[in-house]
Amino acid sequence: MNPDGEIAFEFPGVIRIYKSGRAVRLSETTLVSPGIDTETGVTSKDVKINPSTGVSARIYLPEISCQDKKLPIIVYCHGGSFVSGSAFDSPDHAFMNRLASQARAIAVSVEYRLAPENPIPIQYDDTIEVLKWVTSQADFGPEPWLTNYCDFTNVFVIGFSSGGNVVHNMALRDVCFKGLVLIHPYFITSKKLPSEPTDLTRAKLEEIWWYICPGTSGLDDPRANPEADGAPSLKDLNCDRVMVCLAEDHLMLRGKMYYEALEANGWGENAELLESTGQGHGFFLEKPDSEAAHEMMCRLLAFINRG
Repeated sequence: MNPDGEIAFEFPGVIRIYKSGRAVRLSETTLVSPGIDTETGVTSKDVKINPSTGVSARIYLPEISCQDKKLPIIVYCHGGSFVSGSAFDSPDHAFMNRLASQARAIAVSVEYRLAPENPIPIQYDDTIEVLKWVTSQADFGPEPWLTNYCDFTNVFVIGFSSGGNVVHNMALRDVCFKGLVLIHPYFITSKKLPSEPTDLTRAKLEEIWWYICPGTSGLDDPRANPEADGAPSLKDLNCDRVMVCLAEDHLMLRGKMYYEALEANGWGENAELLESTGQGHGFFLEKPDSEAAHEMMCRLLAFINRG
């Protein structure tokens, strides 16, 4: 048999991986160009962070007035099961325009390399590289949107789905920032509770881990399960406060357990939880005008602007 024609793994609607290693992405991605957003007035542009690897980012600048103080910085990491999605995808781009405008913040959306061609921990490394590039602008420039307008003591890192996994693991490394937000984060485990789903989607979320993280110890790898034996303590997250946003999806219970672990590790009032009842995974991208999306945005704004 031809290994380039034999399927090793398929996640319907997401990705097909052949035995040769060739990957075919099945999810739709609508890439949009940067520019001026007519609804929010936010201007965006793309920046190459590392031309040798292709790591880049899209920066969002809200309308600036002479009364503005230095603005907070938001670094965002998109979802897509580590294998799909883009900082330049239309729903993520629209979300960043809204967030930059309403939070009065400079936003930086990370275009990291995708698995399986670029396995974990490359996504963690790429995101750290972007974050360090952002914070280096305080001393070295020369990115004027950051150097001229940003408060580099007020950096927030947000990750959605697999991006939530990325930013959690990034926060355990040698980086420091103000706030961490995990939206519908991708965490899994081999030890499922009776209340956890066991359908095809959940099975594929577990099976894909072996393809995006070759050489892993399994579903209780600390990178996949923050509560696994030997996982770094959540006391060691390098930020001042954490917010966990959950939807009624296949990852909800693990996300809730993550928040409870924060409480158990002494985060107290510096840990926040938002549960969006009746909403599916990524609803804030798919239904940005819904009541639940507005509630989530309000909570994000309060978290960022808490002082």
